[in-house]
Amino acid sequence: MSNQRCIDADGGDIDRSLIGTRAGGTDPAPALPDDYLERVYAGVLGKIIGVYLGRPFEGWDYAQIRERFGEIDGYVHEELGVPLVVTDDDISGTFTFLRALEDCGCSAAIAPEQIGDAWLNYIIERKTILWWGGMGNSTEHTSYLRLKSGMAPPASGSIATNGKVVAEQIGAQIFIDGWGMVAPGRPDLAADLARRAASVSHDGEAIYGAQVIAAMEALAFVEPDLNALLDAALAYIPSSSVIAGMIADIRRRHAEEPDDWRANRARLEERYGYDRYGGNCHVVPNHGLIILALLHGNGDFSRSLSIVNTGGWDTDCNSGNLGCLLGIRNGLAGIDAGGDWRGPVADRLYLPTADSGRCITDAVAEAVRIANMGRALAGRQPIRPKDGARFHFSLPGSIQGFAIDCGSDSCGATAMVNADGRLRISFENVSFDNLARLSTPTFVQPEALSMSGYELSASPTLYPGQTLVARLMLTSAESEPVSARLVISAYDGQDGLTRRHGPWNALAFGASKSLVWVVPDTGGFPIAGVGIEIGSEAPTSGSVDLDSLTWDGCPKVVFGRTDGGRAWRAAWAPGTDVFHTGPEPFRLIQNEGTGLLIQGAREWRDYTVSSTITPHMAERFGIAARVQGMRRYYALALNRRREAQIVKALDGERVLASVPIAWEFGEPYALRLSVAGSRIVGEIDGERHLDVHDPDRPLEGGAIALLVTEGRVGAETVSVHPNDCAGIP
Repeated sequence: MSNQRCIDADGGDIDRSLIGTRAGGTDPAPALPDDYLERVYAGVLGKIIGVYLGRPFEGWDYAQIRERFGEIDGYVHEELGVPLVVTDDDISGTFTFLRALEDCGCSAAIAPEQIGDAWLNYIIERKTILWWGGMGNSTEHTSYLRLKSGMAPPASGSIATNGKVVAEQIGAQIFIDGWGMVAPGRPDLAADLARRAASVSHDGEAIYGAQVIAAMEALAFVEPDLNALLDAALAYIPSSSVIAGMIADIRRRHAEEPDDWRANRARLEERYGYDRYGGNCHVVPNHGLIILALLHGNGDFSRSLSIVNTGGWDTDCNSGNLGCLLGIRNGLAGIDAGGDWRGPVADRLYLPTADSGRCITDAVAEAVRIANMGRALAGRQPIRPKDGARFHFSLPGSIQGFAIDCGSDSCGATAMVNADGRLRISFENVSFDNLARLSTPTFVQPEALSMSGYELSASPTLYPGQTLVARLMLTSAESEPVSARLVISAYDGQDGLTRRHGPWNALAFGASKSLVWVVPDTGGFPIAGVGIEIGSEAPTSGSVDLDSLTWDGCPKVVFGRTDGGRAWRAAWAPGTDVFHTGPEPFRLIQNEGTGLLIQGAREWRDYTVSSTITPHMAERFGIAARVQGMRRYYALALNRRREAQIVKALDGERVLASVPIAWEFGEPYALRLSVAGSRIVGEIDGERHLDVHDPDRPLEGGAIALLVTEGRVGAETVSVHPNDCAGIP
């Protein structure tokens, strides 16, 4: 893969007229729609709603769906006994691979090679994002293996390399929505970005389908007419392609029988069905069903999703693409017009990757990230709602995963709504014996610890030692005084949850109040949720608005031996071939290359990580800081050549400093790695051996990790502290 940060796509064949000032061109920065962020949010919601709607019956055939449900007009997860909010490749790939744009400084000159680098960095092999179906069977697994072997895109996804059937499956299309959302009103740029992103893993008709979707999504920010969207998108693909011919057929049959989508679907299957286009999930028939539902649904969000899901085939993929497109086109009002699509979802989604602290997220957070990428491409400054608060509720109807949380206790909360950009909790007969409680997940919830399907690899977003800040306002109350406090729920060794509370703060009517609390030690167990509690000396009723909730600072925590339970183990992103908790709490085995066992968040900046590691057999071992994935980190490592090194992994590995050091297999070594600004300090057995600066594109933040290259190591504890607690300037 390339050592350059960003290079011209395909060796310089970018249409420079599409690039603009952000990438060194002379075009003026394009205008952005006034409601750009809100429409991106609607697109993200449309994507996840569509996926969650279609996921429970993914792979069912048309007749089976019709017999069981008639038509799909709402969520069916409860009927089928499965959870609604799940891990899914459609969501994980869409919002993860787009991070390549951030990693390349939001340059429109991003190349397929850089997007391929993002695959290798954020995917944990055989564990996250993809369907790991094997070489020649799973298109994405095949392409991942090509990338891993050193093959660069577009060869990694080409027909010449992988054959026509493998290269033309559906994956490029299902991952493409983000590239449309970062180019509002610019279908030319969206189609070009989609081509580059799709070429990492696909070719031929798969790329054409992806380009059509991305171009329509980009144009939908400014153009509501469905035929205008289709006409514009078709200009970016060959008129001789199967996709173009199929769209023409569907449009013609829709014009003849606009009220009979089933007849059009029957003709679609006859000419373009799975029997004609092989593999596990070919793009052609599924793309056709998206176009069919778009037209026969006349652009209505609910009706179109009903048709595309009732129509069968790859239901979650098709529904996700169509939901995103119509979310952008119709906005939040279009989603809300068809019933309660948003309430059960509550903005929640999972993004399991090697950047594990970003797994537990929500539609608002992802919309802000995407909109800021689009703003950067347009030469605009980023936005930071409410000074960058993690939970800010600024978008209409957003609740960012919050819910009334009663548990086994009595509960005084009666309702929760977004009220003009604040989260309003109404309560009745609240007292200190009958609390009103509101919370949102910061880690995998107990019912999801054994989630089937795609692996849920996540670290908590909140840790002991960090400072929580919430801003609240008492908006109505009876005569009794009302108080509020912050609360967390943390796992114990048996996967149960216990609550810890901050101090009570009195609230005054109409006055904003800040609650501040340093999160206490949890014994190394993950924090599952955070929220607020409301109480009173005597029973009272009223409402309190939560304006924002956020936290900052580095954690202070020691991870060590536990009494059991899955939650403690689940908090570590397993970027090693084997992670045992047997004779040692941490036993790592890596068969080939370098593996990382990761925990933490991208927001961690200046801190010290330490561990005593025993190398049983290894080419290299150590600890890492500011970890941003499998191929982006700083490490203090001891290698078989008896050297201690500070290594920087970014576009390949570079040794920043090295000294000779004697070490032996079977002996423990106390390693300590500190990062402060551009300074990296490495200590071994209490002695400072390495102290360097990295002024050249330093990694500014990230998680911690244990590292092993081809071998086995063990460790008893891993700790992380702010530098001022560890004596590092």
